[in-house]
Parts: sequence; C-alpha cells; structure tokens
Amino acid sequence: MSRNTVLRASSALALCIVAASATAQDTITIATVNNGDMIRMQGLTEVFNEAHPDITVEWVTLEENVLRQNVTTDIAQGGGQYDVITIGTYEVPIWGERGWLLSLNDLGDDYNIDDLLPAIRGGLTVDGNLYASPFYGESSMVMYRTDLMEAAGLEMPDAPSWEFIREAAIAMTDREAGVYGVCLRGKPGWGENMAFLTAMSNSFGARWFDEDWTPQFDSEAWSDTLTFYLDLLEQAGPPGAANNGFNENLALFQQGNCGMWIDATVAASFVTNPDDSEVADSIGFALAPDNGLGPRGNWLWAWSLAVPASSDAPEAAMTFIEWATGPGYAEIVADREGWANVPPGTRTSLYENPAYLEAAPFAQMTLDSILSADPTSPTVDPVPYTGVQFVAIPEFAGLATEVGQIFSSALAGQMSAEDALAQAQDLATEEMDAAGY
Repeated sequence: MSRNTVLRASSALALCIVAASATAQDTITIATVNNGDMIRMQGLTEVFNEAHPDITVEWVTLEENVLRQNVTTDIAQGGGQYDVITIGTYEVPIWGERGWLLSLNDLGDDYNIDDLLPAIRGGLTVDGNLYASPFYGESSMVMYRTDLMEAAGLEMPDAPSWEFIREAAIAMTDREAGVYGVCLRGKPGWGENMAFLTAMSNSFGARWFDEDWTPQFDSEAWSDTLTFYLDLLEQAGPPGAANNGFNENLALFQQGNCGMWIDATVAASFVTNPDDSEVADSIGFALAPDNGLGPRGNWLWAWSLAVPASSDAPEAAMTFIEWATGPGYAEIVADREGWANVPPGTRTSLYENPAYLEAAPFAQMTLDSILSADPTSPTVDPVPYTGVQFVAIPEFAGLATEVGQIFSSALAGQMSAEDALAQAQDLATEEMDAAGY
C-alpha cells in the first residue's frame, strides 16, 4: 500500500470519527419564560449535563408576551427554531390536535405519568396523548401582609369576598409610605390582565360567550366586573398599574409596596423566601375572592414543556423534559434550595411529602385552589367552551390580546369602563362572525 493510500485511508477514518462524534452530540434549544422557577431550571443546566454529557443545551428566555408570540409563529410555520418550548394549558390541546406537538406518552418509567395531578394532566392530554409535561401547575389566590391586615384591625377569612378585599385594600393603603392595598395585573395580554379579569369575571357571573357564541361584554355582569376592578385599583392600587404584570407585581409585593396581591399560587415560594422578599415573615394566604354566586375568581394553569414536531433533536428534547419535569427534579431543587422552592402543582406525591408540607405553609391552599377550579363549568351560567381564565378556541389568543389592550387603556384613564366594554363587544362580535361562529 502506498503512502498516499495510507494517508487517504487515515483521513477518511478521521472524518468518520468526527462525523460519529458530531452525531453523538445533540444540541437542543429551549424557549422558556422569564419566571423565577424557569430561571432556576436554567441555572441547573450543569446538573443535567452531568447526567447527559452528550446533549448541549441552549436557552432562549423571554418575557411572557414575547415568548408566546415567538413560539406561536415558529410552530405554526414549522420553523424548527426550538426543540423544547414552554407553553400553557391553552395552547396544548389546540396544537396537539393540529399535529404540531409530539406525544410524550413514551417518557421513561421513572417519569411516572400516573403521579400527575388529574386536573393538570387532563388539560395537557388529547385523545389519550400527553402533548406537554407540566413544569409547574397553578391556580390563583390571595397573598397578603399579615402585619398590615392586623394594623387595619381586620382578619382575612380563608375564603374572602370581593367586598372584603375592597374594604381591606382601602384600609391598608398608605400612599405617603408607598404602600398600596392591592396589586393586580394591568399589563395587556391574554395571559396577563385578561387571565386575571376573565377569572374574576366568572365570580361576578360574567362569561365571554353565551351558548350560541354571542359575545357578552354588553352584560351587566361584565360591567360590574370591570367597574369594580377599575375602582379598586384607583382607590387602592399602585401608580402605573396598567403596566404591571406578574413579574412587576411580584417585585412590588416583595419590596413591601402591596398589602395584598391576587395572583398565581406559584408566587408563594418567592414571597416567603427571605433571600428575595423583604416581607417574607409576615405573609398569609387565602382563596381567591368570590361574590357568593358559586365560582371563585381563581384560574387553572400549567406552564409545561413540549416538543414541536419540527424539532430535529426530538429524543434529546424528550430526555431533557423527562429530567426537568420528573420527580427527581424536585429532589435536586430541594437539596440545593429547600423544599419550599420546588416547582408546585403538578404531582400528587409532592402533596403527600411531609418534608414539603412542613416547609411550604402555602401547600394546602395551593392544592385547594387548583382543585376548586372547574374548566368545564367555569362560570354561573352555561357556556359552550372550556377554560377558566381563557376560552379554548384558536381565535381566543388574538381576540383576548386586543380586548386586554382596551381594558388596560381604561385602567390608564384613557376611556371609561362603559366605552371599553362597548369596544370589546364590537370587536368580539366582528371576530366571531368572521370566524364563522
């Protein structure tokens, strides 16, 4: 054999080795929201890499509204930009039915799919296929300053009414001291202010559509809902409330600027963490308010991880999801940051774990809130849709985003509640007619 032949053979062998190495090393891109639990997950990438050195993880972390827009555009176009996406209970059944997501039924035995809370698992399943795995599940509840409530001479009931919330918010407000009785979502977005307002409207007897899919923003119940919300924030809310979403209100509450905050149960671990919250030692919890009509003003949601059908590394993506949403992940977080900081609301076993129940004073209230939400019968009167803080139809995201902008403008003082509701009614009627409902 000539020297040139040997060199060519050696070069070919080297190329094969490089090619095999490249094939063995998968890179996955994960799109997620900039909430605290997801930031923590990103910080634990090295732990995942220790167990899976053949998978390189790249992160795209975005604000909630931007994440939704980017992920929706990419998956609808089959762009393949992401291998793992963070999506909610609204998108999963719609996208799964359209074939945009891969089934996760074949995650390993250690994943233990039967441990998932039925209320959460049901919202992520279509025709027997689990299309997304919940990273954390949530409802909403009242988080409040026990010291300010005591100073106001009031005692928070376990299940307060909206009228009590109004009374307490006004009593706790001290604008000169920078303390506002209540912080609520005002930032426009179907998953921001409209998630809160839709859940709130259920407890006032309002609904998005009647049984014939006729929009209902011209109803007395919606007028009562929006008027109460605007008046409450005007009397006892922080300045610039129209710009505040989950993260902005979290920061205000942790800094001691809010007497009460009605929002996602997942925030409980953040507001009680003394490393992050200036008021961690004086926090209480209660169910979301009601009006005595049956439904409470709480929602049901899960931020979940899914694999787009367009992913070019689906097996590696599923390996990451099994790691991040399996029961072993809770052990990792607990070992590093304590049981109170484990992602909540997804697994029955977590709420049977004495270590978690002892460390998390909000655990039972979180579970009770999740179990009390009914997506199949969310409001007082019958509706043709499922969903507590959303309507599970493809048109909802775009429509609710526009309605959210209208209601946020009303909160900013740019129009009255009456004008905002009239605009919402006209917009919803036009959109539903165009969609053929």
